[in-house]
Amino acid sequence: MTSAFPPRDTAVGGYLEPIRAGGAVLWRDAGRGREVVLIRRPDRGDWTLPKGKLKNGEHPIIGAVREVEEETGVTPVMGRRLPPQRYLKDGWPKQVEWWAATPAQPGGEIDYEPNEEVDVVEWVSVEEARTRLTYDHDVQVLDNFRAGPARTFPVILLRHLSAGEKRAWNDNDLLRPLDASGRSDALALPRVLAAYGSPGAVSSAAARCTESLLPYTVECDAPMRTERAFTVGREGKGYEVEEAREAFARILAEGRPAVVCTHGELIPHLMTEALTSLGAPLSQQRALRKGSFWVVHVSQDGKLAGVERHGVRE
Repeated sequence: MTSAFPPRDTAVGGYLEPIRAGGAVLWRDAGRGREVVLIRRPDRGDWTLPKGKLKNGEHPIIGAVREVEEETGVTPVMGRRLPPQRYLKDGWPKQVEWWAATPAQPGGEIDYEPNEEVDVVEWVSVEEARTRLTYDHDVQVLDNFRAGPARTFPVILLRHLSAGEKRAWNDNDLLRPLDASGRSDALALPRVLAAYGSPGAVSSAAARCTESLLPYTVECDAPMRTERAFTVGREGKGYEVEEAREAFARILAEGRPAVVCTHGELIPHLMTEALTSLGAPLSQQRALRKGSFWVVHVSQDGKLAGVERHGVRE
């Protein structure tokens, strides 16, 4: 496997744009131990992990879910992110984004019609998968999965979507709504969040925060409650950092998937709480742009299993 991309494409005077792809190590615990899904591609005669190219403009999370579902017949629920793989494919740089994932349906039974692209989809033990995989880079992905906790839950920290300029709003700031861009992103958000299952929603009481999550809660039938501690602009006071951190610590301790929508002022403090309470070092970058979110993956023993950052559109 070649791990580095060619430095420059002298013909066009710039860097080669890598082929972008996404996939998952789809796993379950069965009677004979932990198993993962492998697929066989008849045209190449190889065994590999489910993955595929992203469509133009497709969000990597959505693309990874789509490709895994298309190649296995199993809908994945994304767990912790795994290190990406970079290698040359027919002389062209390729970058594959990887996640651990579990079947959305209990048991993960495979209901797949063989075709010319994938003719066999099979659950195999992790040990057997390691010997059967054709490519070294797939073996490395499997090893990366084995190196960390398999079973995790996500706590997603979202900065509300675009709501225009505060100085242009003449009413109570709690009532400031999403603008046209924010409403468009709110309609795109459900597909992204649904990749992590159906996390319960907790929102600042401000209109721009509840509106950010409203399409998700309706489309994915996810419950939502508001939390005063996550609300900026309460009448008579701004916000209390310690109050917000304590509320976020309770969500982390609940052990259930959740998405929290709040304001830019509070995001760094809540990330500080997450990293501190999960026994992880503080990162330099904890803030978010509007419409971006952190996904904090927590292991069953209450440790940090991984962190990823995304925009609603990427």
